[in-house]
Amino acid sequence: MKKYAKPQAYAAPTKDHRHAGTFEVLVPVPGRVKPHRIAGQFPTMQAAEGWMHSDEGQDAIAEVFENQKEPAKAKGGR
Repeated sequence: MKKYAKPQAYAAPTKDHRHAGTFEVLVPVPGRVKPHRIAGQFPTMQAAEGWMHSDEGQDAIAEVFENQKEPAKAKGGR
């Protein structure tokens, strides 16, 4: 078993009450408290998961990981 596995994107109900009843795609990124929200709202969980597995979805998810910044390292004292 791997000690560290790359976090996987997932679909979840939208928390924004303006879009109640829809689903969104979230990507957990190491070093960040909240996951990145990508794409728009989807009417069903199946639609969100289908988008995640499409070529467009895979490219968008890969881009989130490519654009993540390295955590700032503490500078050493004197």
